[in-house]
Amino acid sequence: MRGLLLLCFAVTPAIQAQTTPIDTAAARLYFNELALLGAADGGRLWGRPVNGPMLFAHAGTRTVVANEGDHEGLLKRHGSVWTGTLPQSINVANAATTFGGKRWSMVMWPVSDNVYSRGRLMMHESFHRIQDELGLPSSNPSNSHLASADARIYMRLEWRALTEALLRAGAERKQALEDALTFRARRVAASAIAAEEERQLEMNEGLAEYTGFMLGGLPAAAVFDRVAVQLGQYEQQESFVRGFAYASGPAYALLLDARGIPWRQGLAPSADLGALAAAAYGITAVAPERAESLMARYSAARMIAEERARESRRIADEAKLRERFIDGPVLTLPAAGKFSFSFDPNGAAVLTGAGIVYETSRIADEWGVLEVFSGGVLFLRREDGAFTGIVVAAPSAAEGEIRGSGWRLTLAPGWSVEPGEGNSGSYKLVPGTR
Repeated sequence: MRGLLLLCFAVTPAIQAQTTPIDTAAARLYFNELALLGAADGGRLWGRPVNGPMLFAHAGTRTVVANEGDHEGLLKRHGSVWTGTLPQSINVANAATTFGGKRWSMVMWPVSDNVYSRGRLMMHESFHRIQDELGLPSSNPSNSHLASADARIYMRLEWRALTEALLRAGAERKQALEDALTFRARRVAASAIAAEEERQLEMNEGLAEYTGFMLGGLPAAAVFDRVAVQLGQYEQQESFVRGFAYASGPAYALLLDARGIPWRQGLAPSADLGALAAAAYGITAVAPERAESLMARYSAARMIAEERARESRRIADEAKLRERFIDGPVLTLPAAGKFSFSFDPNGAAVLTGAGIVYETSRIADEWGVLEVFSGGVLFLRREDGAFTGIVVAAPSAAEGEIRGSGWRLTLAPGWSVEPGEGNSGSYKLVPGTR
């Protein structure tokens, strides 16, 4: 089946020159690829088809091209695709979304020219569209503990051990997996909530990325190698806070597949991929205190030095973020009833005791749309992970077009910016007449 897919891709006609924000000829080609990938799976991976309604979305114009129509007539047929425009209330992102009365997988345009990267992304986002139906709801815990040097060190060691587990077999695989779980146990022991937050994100983004690798068109013989390569690539990420699960999740899932057990059937939302792998390989216990003695096996010395140096830079950067979002004049916006946002998971920085700062983001809510192009936005969170508000540096003007350094706010009717409490020059967003 994989060979057939490759042949189909190889004989595809050339894509026409792009004349609109989204080239409908290219979109049609990619939708055909999506259908072929779904047909190759035949619903076997998750017990139902993964592919389905998909939107390609262009952030600058909010133009969308879809592979089928919506339920409310918002999209217009254009040959074998449908076109339209997203409302301002929907953020353009690689994500699942509801539009025109239908649930969609949304993929940002332009899409990768690499057929396997493109297939992996389309299937990743297709999983997000169906995960609620599978009984595996999405979650977005902060995992702020992963900003610290110790957590990053043990995460990178876990990934190095997982790489060996993927590339080895038999007793060597089991030993490498036990080492990975030892590093994992040592890391999460430092925080009461670390294990649960990591588990939740692996069940969300980890399973989605696993689905992308499994159904994205790669020959089956290449998948283990590609996931191993991705583990090494993710070591270079500036932030592990939101992105780590894209690396570790597929690795644990593939190791479960290698045991030939039906682990996906009836998978509970409370499942832990690491614990499932341990049980599958007969690893009954790990000793976190052994983690330091295993470091030399995974060439840790230079990496540890890198992370200690990075920690000094992180502390200095956090001080600047605290000055910008806590100690300085700010604009505070509430998390109201229609709160949604898009962000770059690799641009996340922890502000201890407050929340997560994303370098860029687009936030939509009852009060309108906040677009952050640079400089960051602080998402305030409670200990249970719930968002309580958003903070940006104070606006240069609180009337007319509301802008600040690196951001722009479009207010909805019935909301206004007023002087806020706390630091001089701060503002808050409140219901009321502008």
